[in-house]
Amino acid sequence: MDEVLSIGRFARLSGLSIGALRHYDELGLLVPAEVDRWTGYRRYRRAKLDRARSIARLRELELPLDEMASVLDSPDELARLAALDRHRQRIEARVARGQHVLHHIRGLIDRKEPLMSRPPMPPELDPTTERQLAAGLYNETWTLLERDDRTAEEVDRMIHAAHASRLHWDAIGLPANRARGEWLCSRVYASLGRGEPAIWHAHRALAILEAGGEGIEDWDLPAVYEALARAHAVAGSREEAEAWRARAREAVAAIADAEDRELIEGDLATLPLG
Repeated sequence: MDEVLSIGRFARLSGLSIGALRHYDELGLLVPAEVDRWTGYRRYRRAKLDRARSIARLRELELPLDEMASVLDSPDELARLAALDRHRQRIEARVARGQHVLHHIRGLIDRKEPLMSRPPMPPELDPTTERQLAAGLYNETWTLLERDDRTAEEVDRMIHAAHASRLHWDAIGLPANRARGEWLCSRVYASLGRGEPAIWHAHRALAILEAGGEGIEDWDLPAVYEALARAHAVAGSREEAEAWRARAREAVAAIADAEDRELIEGDLATLPLG
């Protein structure tokens, strides 16, 4: 029997955000199996994960949404390949322009020796690449978090992917992205039973949210309260954990969207507090 997943779990497994899933539903690209007529909750069949991951992959490759259906659903293989080829030509044109710019920049560097006297630094990435790396590493971290049988190498990769995602969001993201990056680092360490770094990153997320800024939504603060409860529970500080859980439960009531509330409530239900 095909399992039906909540939108939050489907989002985490597919690498798509809840907002993106709603948008793709509106566009008819990825329609849920059912929508509760009273609450508006969406449920998705596990069998749709392959399609969701295909959409995520094509978005990583910057395929426009209005061309997505022609690639995913065209019964004509030649038509599908033609759509991809048109996109390839656009990307090649963009790369050619970038190479032209790089040629002139290298010319400037070659004629100004002092610019080369400093130690080599990481290359500057264009915003699109920076965002793709940040989001892709975030999604990879979640994929590894979902596994119960991680190898030592996969644990290492999960830790490094979470921190790398946070680093790339620092370069291109909004305060909300940076806070969510810290939240993810906290969740990774909590899943590994490492209380001290889990608490550190949860508090960093809280500090970013309290400073305010673009992109912050009404569910971000309850999510961080939940992270603090989880981190303190892992660290063995039950009193602190229960206090943060109480703050999270109170803050959840202020979340306007029912599906966002459900996601945070689901996380609260898994806190290791009994």
